[in-house]
Amino acid sequence: MRLDKFLSVSATATRKETARAVRAGQITVNGITAKRADMALDPEKDAVCYCGNAVFYKPFRYVLLNKPDGYVSATEDGRDPTVLELLPPLYTDLGLFPCGRLDKHTLGLMLLTNNGELSHRLLSPRRHVSKRYAFRVKFPLTVEECERFREGLVLEDGYETKPADIELAEDKKSGVITLVEGKYHQIKRMMEALHNQITYLERISFGPLALSEDLPRGAWRELTEEEEKMLLITAE
Repeated sequence: MRLDKFLSVSATATRKETARAVRAGQITVNGITAKRADMALDPEKDAVCYCGNAVFYKPFRYVLLNKPDGYVSATEDGRDPTVLELLPPLYTDLGLFPCGRLDKHTLGLMLLTNNGELSHRLLSPRRHVSKRYAFRVKFPLTVEECERFREGLVLEDGYETKPADIELAEDKKSGVITLVEGKYHQIKRMMEALHNQITYLERISFGPLALSEDLPRGAWRELTEEEEKMLLITAE
């Protein structure tokens, strides 16, 4: 792999930044100052330092994003801003994409990755990876309606959902819903089957990942090593 490619896929520097850093003598490979941005190296074995900081090769990246209102879960869209536009170019150049989708006006936790196989496994109906949502509806829900929700509902197109858990708050109009599938507009359509209407929806967890209060709306961070391990275990 070329040095400039290595630093690019490591989300460390663009190719232009790498060229400038090489000219300034700010990059070393195995302790030797790099002379060319296109020099070949082994990303698994060679030790690279950029401006005094060690750089480690990661073939796959995992980003947790707190999705704001109005952004679509896509890599590109001709009309609305996408969640990828919330990341700096160094990350968008990695080929990241949303693992699953949130509706345009649904908020909260999104996983972005360039690991297609892991994404496919996490979204596979056979694995029943849970997703939790904080919600609010227009009309109070009854005990009977919650029981129907937990048993699974028949939607307007005839699809019968899997059982979904619902924890209702004291106001009877808000709470937390847990799904093990992710059909198009599923929670919205399930509430419509109960003649109700979603007024607020936020995903607060996806499998082992949880949205923390210290990650503001629109902000993002890479997963920790422990979170990556738990994610890989969930996808096994």
